[in-house]
Amino acid sequence: MKMLRDELDLRRKTEIHEVEERKNGQISTLMQRHEEAFTDIKNYYNDITLNNLALINSLKEQMEDMRKKEEHLEREMAEVSMQNRRLADPLQKAKDEMNEMQRRIGSYKRDKHILICTKARLKVVEKELKDLQWEHEVLEQRFIKVQQERDELYRKFTAAIQEVQQKTGFKNLVLERKLQALNAAVEKREVQFNEVLAASNLDPAALTLVSRKLEDVLESKNTTIKDLQYELARVCKAHNDLLRTYEAKLLAFGIPLDNVGFKPLETAVIGQTLGQGPAGLVGAPT
Repeated sequence: MKMLRDELDLRRKTEIHEVEERKNGQISTLMQRHEEAFTDIKNYYNDITLNNLALINSLKEQMEDMRKKEEHLEREMAEVSMQNRRLADPLQKAKDEMNEMQRRIGSYKRDKHILICTKARLKVVEKELKDLQWEHEVLEQRFIKVQQERDELYRKFTAAIQEVQQKTGFKNLVLERKLQALNAAVEKREVQFNEVLAASNLDPAALTLVSRKLEDVLESKNTTIKDLQYELARVCKAHNDLLRTYEAKLLAFGIPLDNVGFKPLETAVIGQTLGQGPAGLVGAPT
């Protein structure tokens, strides 16, 4: 039992020694690991501290730069504020000008629309103008032709008037001379008849017969004279009607009577008043 106890004590001591050695080895290893971890942590935090210091210094520098920039920006803002105050009036003026330009743009659009409508209307008017110019040329040619015809008619009419006036005057002169000759012959016959009656001493019956025959002859002569006077009045009336027609035609063609070159003379019968009817309706002389 003693030997077993000793052996067991020895074994126990040996095992305890082994356990202590293993424990010491583990403690040493753990302490070494802890040292290494502490060193790593120390180095890590040293690095962090250094980095933080560097960051702080960098942030201080940035803050200084930001402060300088802020001061610079404040100065610039003050300058900008002053410049804004200086530019307020030009800005208002520019706004007014912009409003005016917008109004002008609106007016320009309206004017542009009006211009388009005016151009379209102008094309229509130009077409109408061409048509009117063509019509004007046609009418002008027709006017020239009508004017030539008018001049030709005026020349012929003037020649006809002059010829008719000459013929009428000559015929009136002949008729007047015939009338004067017949009046003279009648007066002469009356004188001769009175002388014959005075010298013949005829009886009253024969004298009545001769007087009756003489009255018949005188009545016949008077009828002839009246017919001649009526013919003379009719010719004068026809001449005057022709002159009035001539003057009316000249006025219808737009020719003043003063441009004729002569003044047509109206004929009149001595002791008679011509009527206003046609030449064929001349009243018998009284």
